[in-house]
Amino acid sequence: MSDALPYDSHRLRHLAGEIITNVRELSQLGWTPATSSNFSERLDDRHAAITVSGRDKGRLTEADIMVVDFDGQAVGSDHRPSAETLLHTQLYRRFPEVGCILHTHSRNQTVASRLFSGAGHMRLEGYELLKAFRGNETHETALDVPVLPNSQHMPTLAAQVDALLDRGPMWGYLIDGHGLYAWGRDMAEARRHLEAFEFLFGCELELRRLTAGH
Repeated sequence: MSDALPYDSHRLRHLAGEIITNVRELSQLGWTPATSSNFSERLDDRHAAITVSGRDKGRLTEADIMVVDFDGQAVGSDHRPSAETLLHTQLYRRFPEVGCILHTHSRNQTVASRLFSGAGHMRLEGYELLKAFRGNETHETALDVPVLPNSQHMPTLAAQVDALLDRGPMWGYLIDGHGLYAWGRDMAEARRHLEAFEFLFGCELELRRLTAGH
């Protein structure tokens, strides 16, 4: 632990490397267009490592990863964190087991968010890949992915997410016209959840195209 910093700088470097490697792969898939998206990992019980606002996520360096406390304030840096930092820190504060949060803007995620915004959720049912989500052991189940109205006022969005979390376990949600938030106990689990959501959204959208007019 550094005398000057309230967190472990060696762990920060490790997490920064993990974020950079994984986010570069997500960028190559086209899930982080322009400078969109934001990504974080839990640093300790009071801090998270998160991407700096406005950076090209396919070209991240260690300088593009900063530290925030669970109130969303920058720690040891004058960089500006993402405007959506509160949506990350609320999960770390509420769930000690959450270790990684991934927010992406793929085409499937964005289209699905528009298509199902009126219903307020997108139902995924009967798919084998539902077993990719922690706690699901059978395909004979249904998962309702919430679709929240977009808002530039993060406390409002965070309060809506808290209300959803009060109802029961969930591993992700969509924001209308925006993208997907997915999380897990660590980077590997968060990636698994993110990739499962992406595949299943694609299946639902393709089914809609194939059955249109029938």
